[in-house]
Amino acid sequence: MNTNGERSEVEAQTGDILMEVLNENDFDEIEGVCGGICSCATCHIYVEPKWADKLPAQNEEEQGLVSGLEAYNEKSRLSCQITVSDELDGLELTIAPMEE
Repeated sequence: MNTNGERSEVEAQTGDILMEVLNENDFDEIEGVCGGICSCATCHIYVEPKWADKLPAQNEEEQGLVSGLEAYNEKSRLSCQITVSDELDGLELTIAPMEE
């Protein structure tokens, strides 16, 4: 779901990086300025809580970046840190608003 509340479904392959999948599907709200090296937080998303246990744990770098965002909440993740897997088929997320 994008920041406007519009629902979308996209196709992804196992091993794809979620940020790249969102970029390839024209979700302009996902900038990915750093290219996916976990240094800018411009790929901030909210993952629905029922999916949290299926995601890899946040490392210190990711946690530090998202916790400093104005739009941070307990569902915050960086899409550059999520690799698509079969277990994530149907993943529900919302693109976080861009920071000003």
